[in-house]
Amino acid sequence: MWQTLLALRSGSLCIKILIQVASYLVIVTDKFPVSCSYAEAGVRDDSKSIPIDVVADVKSERIVVLGGNGFVGSAICKAAVSKGIEVISLNRSGRPTYPGSWVDQVTWISGDVFYVNWDEVLVGATAVVSTLGGFGSEEQMRRINGEANVVAVNAAKEYGIPKFILISVHDYNLPPFLLSSGYFTGKRKAESEVLSKYPSSGIVLRPGFIYGKRRVDGFEIPLDLVGEPAERILRAVENFTKPLSSLPASDLLLAPPVSVDDVALAVINGVTDDEFFGIFTIDQIKEAAEKVRV
Repeated sequence: MWQTLLALRSGSLCIKILIQVASYLVIVTDKFPVSCSYAEAGVRDDSKSIPIDVVADVKSERIVVLGGNGFVGSAICKAAVSKGIEVISLNRSGRPTYPGSWVDQVTWISGDVFYVNWDEVLVGATAVVSTLGGFGSEEQMRRINGEANVVAVNAAKEYGIPKFILISVHDYNLPPFLLSSGYFTGKRKAESEVLSKYPSSGIVLRPGFIYGKRRVDGFEIPLDLVGEPAERILRAVENFTKPLSSLPASDLLLAPPVSVDDVALAVINGVTDDEFFGIFTIDQIKEAAEKVRV
């Protein structure tokens, strides 16, 4: 009699375990649908094999480029499109007039950072890239290099954008009285805002002279004819010129120019690499570009 009871209890326990295992399998296959086929040993299975379906969470990038139809901005848009990144450009004149297959793949929005409806621009973005900057009166330079970027940084932070990338400028070892101009104070104000609002994901690129083919009023200016050989020469002699680098304003002559394509690829590296953040010098921009180029 006791053997019968023991058998019944054991059977009941096994059934409970099987039910729990079955429930768990239902939950798992619910979340991760997988189909497969199999045949027991020694048993022929004539049914066709069914491939395993894998559900993957693929991260897609969507960047907003401020000033995307400018010299540096257009290079960034073009590089991003080539890497399969969705691109939105916000600039005053909207879509550029020159042709290009990549131009058709960018969403162009006309607007001013001081007055734009950010709902139309930032929703769904994973990074904001600002190329805003320019020359003019002291007040104008402080406004476009500093205040415009500060507005953009705060808007991006408010909308929960994970990254902000700022194209800034090398200081050329200039003496303090020259760095106090509206151009540099505006740039440094923007940098501070990026690094304070995005301490672990903000990126500041500090290139020197940027060369490439620049379009001005429908004409193409080949800055690379000067910039590319200058970069090669300065890099070839940099071991000899390093002792001079501590001299005030020495980098006006000694800082190697940077290709606009290198700046664009360094931005792409910042967009895709979560370990890439902080302030980056001319040499570090070059290194970051090489990572993406390879």
